[in-house]
Amino acid sequence: MSPVSPTQVAPASPTARVKWLAAPSSAAWLEQAIAHPDLVLLDHALCERKAASTALQLLFRYPADEGLAAVLSPLAREELEHFERVLALMQQRGIALRPLPAPPYGSSLVALVRRQDPERKLDSFLVAGLIEARSHERMALLAAHSPDPVLRELYGDLLASEARHFGLYWVLCEARFPRAQVVERLEQLAEAEAAILAPLHPQPRMHS
Repeated sequence: MSPVSPTQVAPASPTARVKWLAAPSSAAWLEQAIAHPDLVLLDHALCERKAASTALQLLFRYPADEGLAAVLSPLAREELEHFERVLALMQQRGIALRPLPAPPYGSSLVALVRRQDPERKLDSFLVAGLIEARSHERMALLAAHSPDPVLRELYGDLLASEARHFGLYWVLCEARFPRAQVVERLEQLAEAEAAILAPLHPQPRMHS
């Protein structure tokens, strides 16, 4: 089954469009997130920091891939800028930056990454892109439905960047692998990603 979500990216061809997510977020997640805005905001900050780390990790893992630096170095900087913006809002609201127990989402996706290259590279790009796509989808929900106008503005302002981020991961894939291979693997990982999120995690998180 092809992923079915409005979260899309226009890749190299101006007429081609790729759908990343196999299922939308549940109404239960949105209700949970709106009920615990401070926890979701804290987790959002941690996610932005982790996204920067992921981009840098890939950059250092494949030092011979000259094209990665032009994409992943600016991406990491922008993720850190987002982290700083969320952190500033947290400080205004008296929310301390601290670790949170992670839901199984990230580790379950990473466990699906194949261990040998070049498949490992493809899977790593696609998993990073899926996480960005889900972040974009959920920020759009919060931008539309949060009762807090400051949070609506924050999430709304970040939407364009988040869409660009998962688009960059698609471009990296399509430049290095046959399109049919990328699409097939994306469909497999997108189905798995949706299954991971199907049971609502009891602790509110951006990816719970």
